[in-house]
Amino acid sequence: MDPLTLVVVSRNYFNLPAWIGLHAGLFAAEGIALQIDHIEGIEEVNERIRDGRAQLAYGVTEHVILDAEGGGHQAIIGGNVNRLPFSFIARPGLARLEDLRGKKIGVSSLRAGSSSLIMRLLAARGLHWPGDYELVPCGPILARWDMLRQGKIDAGLQGAPLNHIALDLGFVSLCEPRDEVPNFQFTSLDVDLRWARANRDLLLRFLRGFLRAHEKFYTNQAFAREVAMRETGIEARYADLAWAEYTRDAIFPRDAEASAAGVQALIETSALIRDLPARARTRAEDYIDRSWLTEARASLR
Repeated sequence: MDPLTLVVVSRNYFNLPAWIGLHAGLFAAEGIALQIDHIEGIEEVNERIRDGRAQLAYGVTEHVILDAEGGGHQAIIGGNVNRLPFSFIARPGLARLEDLRGKKIGVSSLRAGSSSLIMRLLAARGLHWPGDYELVPCGPILARWDMLRQGKIDAGLQGAPLNHIALDLGFVSLCEPRDEVPNFQFTSLDVDLRWARANRDLLLRFLRGFLRAHEKFYTNQAFAREVAMRETGIEARYADLAWAEYTRDAIFPRDAEASAAGVQALIETSALIRDLPARARTRAEDYIDRSWLTEARASLR
């Protein structure tokens, strides 16, 4: 068995296709001993690709763009969270996004991730950062959820199934960002192309398991429920609510591909918010290398 490390952001539902592939033996069937490393710091995920501690990442897609802008070698080779899985969850007593004036909003990072999306949503309501509200970098959604429950922040994006759990506990949803931004590549499957070219056969074997895992997610709800419960500790009904949301709106791509429309929306949002006008002229496909999944798909038996 060939060892391979996939690094992911936290232990949340975003990782389900990889967990399914692991628990169903889809990577082992390709001769791969896959290790999944769960990291809380979102910046560190792509750093581990850069320094070789991991070979693949479910990373925040904007980090791949930042790496490319800095002359790096990372590329998006597959999809993960292709559409926004979040509700904008706030403490009781708040009812509208406009109520966030002067409040603390939790984000994964000020440099990338959810912050540009938050700025876009609030700018449409006349609230602008940093004058009208505070952004608090607190890491991925599990950390944001803890801080919201502790009263350290007033609001933040919460992905399924945590959004459903939050509503049942009396928190409120100020908006559903997916209604306003239909396509947004939040996280993706990323690789350093130098490693990919030097390990072509190993990568293609991983991607065959990756393709089968996405199909199994869509076709076997019971198995998806079992894996989600085992890996995250959520109750069955919340696992089912998340599965229904992810399949209905194709948050995970059934074909495992990255979304050109989603990456383009990310580019344009971050260019607008982060005062990076040159970035808006770049194309999504400049950061996506589809050749690997194409070849892996052609070799499926």
